[in-house]
Order: sequence, then C-alpha cells, then structure tokens
Amino acid sequence: MTAAAPPVPPGDYAPPAAPAAAPAATTTPTATAPATARTLTPVSKVLKLCLHALLLGLLALAAGRAVADSAPRAGWVFAACALLAAVYAAGVRAPAVHSSPRAGAVWLAGLGAAWAALLLVSPDGLWIAFPLYFLELHLLRLRWGVAAVAVTACAAIGGFLAHSSAATPGAFLGPLLGGAVAVATVLGYQALYRESERRRELIEELITTRADLAAAERSAGILAERERLAREIHDTLAQGLSSIQLLLRAAERALPEGAPALPHIAQAREAAQDNLAEARRFVRALTPPDLEHGSLAAALERLCAGVPGPRVRFSLSGRPRVLPTPYEVALLRIAQSALANVVRHARAGRAEITLTFMDASVTLDIVDDGHGFDPSSAASGSGDGGFGLPAMRSRAETLGGLFTVESAPGQGTAVAVTLPLPLEHLEHVDPVEAL
Repeated sequence: MTAAAPPVPPGDYAPPAAPAAAPAATTTPTATAPATARTLTPVSKVLKLCLHALLLGLLALAAGRAVADSAPRAGWVFAACALLAAVYAAGVRAPAVHSSPRAGAVWLAGLGAAWAALLLVSPDGLWIAFPLYFLELHLLRLRWGVAAVAVTACAAIGGFLAHSSAATPGAFLGPLLGGAVAVATVLGYQALYRESERRRELIEELITTRADLAAAERSAGILAERERLAREIHDTLAQGLSSIQLLLRAAERALPEGAPALPHIAQAREAAQDNLAEARRFVRALTPPDLEHGSLAAALERLCAGVPGPRVRFSLSGRPRVLPTPYEVALLRIAQSALANVVRHARAGRAEITLTFMDASVTLDIVDDGHGFDPSSAASGSGDGGFGLPAMRSRAETLGGLFTVESAPGQGTAVAVTLPLPLEHLEHVDPVEAL
C-alpha cells in the first residue's frame, strides 16, 4: 500500500506522476502533458500555502492569546509555539522528508513531541491537531496514518481534559470528528486523483492511437502509390519499350545486309534497350522499403533477428516463389503486428514464424508461448485488445485470404494467415525479370 496523498501536501511535495503512455508518432501527446501540469500546479501550490498558513496561524493565535490574557505560562506557551514552528519549517525545507518515509516519520515524531509540549502548557494547542491529521495521512502509509490520526485525536482529548475540569461531549466529539473528516477528505481526494489519472492515460492513449492510425494511413497510402506506379511503369512504359525492341529486331532482320537504315535501327534498338533497363530500375526502386533488399523470406528473417525480448525463430517451408507486391507487403505487415503483440502483451519467452509456400497458396504462421488470451473477447471488443487483430484480419481478407487466431489464457497464441495465389503467379515467373 502506498502513502496517502492528502489534498494539502506540505512543502514542495507533489504526488508522484503516473507512468507515461507509449510515445506517439507525432508530438501531440508531448505538447498536451505540459499543459495539464501547468493547469494543476497553481492548485497544488495554493493547497500547500493554505496548510502552512493554517498551522502557523493557529500557532500565532495560541501564542497571542497567552500573551493577551497574561497567562502564567505565557513565556512557555510562546516558546512551545516557536519550537513547533521551527520543527515544522525545518521539515518543510528538508528534501529527505518528502522522499523517504522513514525521514517523514521521524519528522512527524518531532512535531508530535513539540505539540505535546504545547498541549502541556496551553489548551489552545488542541487546534493544531487538525493540520497534523493531514500531515500524518500524507507522509505515512494509510493504515499507519489512520492509527496516527487516532493517537493524535486521543492526545488532543487528553490535553483538553487536563486543562478543563468539566468533561463535555464536545471535548470528545471535536477531535474525533476532525480526524474522521480528515480521513474522509484524503480518501476522497485519492479516489478523485486516481480517476483523473485514468482519464489522463485514456486521453493520452487516444491521442497516441490517433497519431499511430494517421501514420499507418500515410504509410499505407505511400505504399499503395508506389505499387500503382510500379504497375503503371510495368504495364505501359516497360511493355511498350519491350515491344519497340522486338519490332526493331524484326525490322533489322527483314532488311538486306548493307542497307543504309541498319545503323539507325541498331541505334534505336540500343536506346530502347537502355530505356527498358531504366524502367526495370524504376520498378525495383518502387518496391516497399522493407522488401527492397531481398525477398519476403529475407525480410521476415531480418524482422525476427531484430525483435527485442523473446527469442524468435524463422523457418521457410516449400519452394519459394515470387509473390505479388501487395501479398508481400500484407504478410510482412501482419508479421510485424503479430510480433509487436508478442513483445507488448504476451510476455513470451519464445516465438516462431513459419512461411509456407504451397501449390496454390502461401501461409504465414506466428506462434508464441506467452500468456494467451480469449479470442472471443478480443473479437467482441470486450477485452483490452486494440486494433492489431482487426487490422491483420482486414489485410488478409482484402486479398481474399483467411485469418485465424487460436489462443487461450495460459496456453500461448497461434496466428495463421493463408492467401490464395493469383493464377498468373502459380508458375515460378518473376514479372519484373520477364520484361
């Protein structure tokens, strides 16, 4: 159980901040957090100043009344008030009091001793019990804080009875009710603080998710445009240049040897060949960045090697073949999203990715030995899952594939994606190399 957090913390202490959410892709969450801190800082300072003013004002009132009434122990009362004020000021200015529970307990013990001395010489010391309640609840764990409040209330009652011959109900009810109000106030503040922290975390998570979705949409748009340009270059410029080259070859063969047009035809054919090679380079350059340095299998192997945390192994089954660019992009993105879930949520020790090529389809399996979950609750949205599984399912179904998830609490998770191959890719032909 952590230390209580009263609404009026002493000194320069502030309640510890909640753990920060995952950083967003943009600077929006970073710009939002300081604005919240600026809003809450004046309130915290006002509460601390109110506590200082309350305690010092009560001490001044007790000393002033003793001097004004010419009490026989006025000097002792003044000295006890000065001692209590000095101990309080020393604790407020000591950093250890706000960072170490043991130092805070020692400071409270010193305050209690100085307050007991004031109670012995003046009944007005009873009023100091109320600010002490908040200090005890703030610096001590909740159960010890409540016990300290009870002891303080009993001491206040005893001090009043020691200076008054008549025992009235108010002498008992006043300190007890004050302690009950302090405890209820602190508990209510803690509940409000926890609720505000939950709301802040939800807002930051929403901002982060919105930024991630925007980044994902931009990335998807860029990839789609790259694929479209690659297809357009392949289907128009490259095919046209290939046809021009074939026609020039036919014309070259049809002309007799020594014809004056032969050098010009040869030069035109070389120009068409050079431009065809340039078109091929354009098509390759428009390959998605994760796939531009090799095949899908190589990209998945690099992905497994770079995963932090669990050990991830990649295996390839079947005879590899060249897949359409949308297929490679979808399978790579699904693998990335699944491994991200393994790292963030599964707490797995091992995971395995298997890419299987079959006669008419390609399958990607991601298996881990993590904590697992209930797929039905994730599908219905009643669990704590995010957008990972729906996004993976959408990628697979967009290409006419099948996406399945098998998992159970404590039994790990298996994700499988099966994509049917288009008819033109059933043969082992690379459309780029076939230009």
